[in-house]
Amino acid sequence: MPMKHSRAMRPALMYLAITATAALAVDVTPQQWLPRHPQAMTTDAKLHAIPLPRARSGPTTVAVAPDGRIWFTEASGNRIGSMNPDGTGLAEFPLPHAGSAPRIIALGADGNMWFSEHLGNRIGRITPEGVISEFEIPTPASQPRAIALGGDGSIWFGMFAAGKIGRITPQGVITEFTPPTANSGPRALALGADGNVWFSEYRANRIGRLTPQGVFSEFTLPRPDSGPGDITAGPDGALWFVELSGGMDGQSTDGNRIGRITLDGKVTEYPLSPRGGSPINIAVGPDRNLWYTRGAVVGRVTLKGVVTEFPLAADSRTAGLSAGADRRPPGRPGAMLVNRLWFADGGDNAVSYFQFEGPFKGDR
Repeated sequence: MPMKHSRAMRPALMYLAITATAALAVDVTPQQWLPRHPQAMTTDAKLHAIPLPRARSGPTTVAVAPDGRIWFTEASGNRIGSMNPDGTGLAEFPLPHAGSAPRIIALGADGNMWFSEHLGNRIGRITPEGVISEFEIPTPASQPRAIALGGDGSIWFGMFAAGKIGRITPQGVITEFTPPTANSGPRALALGADGNVWFSEYRANRIGRLTPQGVFSEFTLPRPDSGPGDITAGPDGALWFVELSGGMDGQSTDGNRIGRITLDGKVTEYPLSPRGGSPINIAVGPDRNLWYTRGAVVGRVTLKGVVTEFPLAADSRTAGLSAGADRRPPGRPGAMLVNRLWFADGGDNAVSYFQFEGPFKGDR
């Protein structure tokens, strides 16, 4: 049944057993880091929603720092936000330039958070104390979107409008790489278990691979107009990605699938229900399954391709999600995950999470 977030508490908690009714409770469960190889876990479908104080902030993507603090972008509010896992200690940091539209945020090798400014044509960096630095991208109006930490310690990013992949060192030096297919629309990227950067080519209907030395490979998807979008490294060593559906960025797509590509380029696709909006983002969950956002739904795909969807409130508009370090070295998703699946909800203007239960043994 759909869940309606309560804004009466901070954080507010709605409990939903998959076949039970909802009830309100107070969350006192601390966030925990999981050991590298914990026993299997399952979600008990507890949803915690932490509303943001400013209307129309536009929370877009979420990242979890090693100290457990939550960082997120506010695309409409033009801010970077940060808070404790229980919703206390909220801090919001306005960007120096208006209309920058921060999009994706990720932890860097230097311990700072790095983010893309989709309309500002910059890559930003923010320290744990909230000090912001910005770095101009040489190609104008490149529309940076995806951002991920590479195995070389640099931040890699996709330049959607420019059709390029960029790399920025911790010192702010930017290098650009051009894929073989022109105007391919690099939309998202992630570090693979092979140490290479894998990325989706939205306009070219391909998944690309880029070595640290700048060598490209491209793999065409089985069906035309699949619209590959967000991508992440799975716990099985393959890359998992969403295929968008509907009209986006001037292109009609009919994907509506979750895709998987092995390191040698073999593609498998798992169709989603025809009801609902397009899948948007994908990440590894605490249970070592793949989780994705889809409008008023958060969905789960097992490594065997079994799909389950969890409906939220009708006005939810879910976007970026993360359970920790699923997009950064050492290329072992699950090595540093927390027992929560965090996601941004622009419709409810909240940063929310599913609470997971299971045995916790050992440290990170």
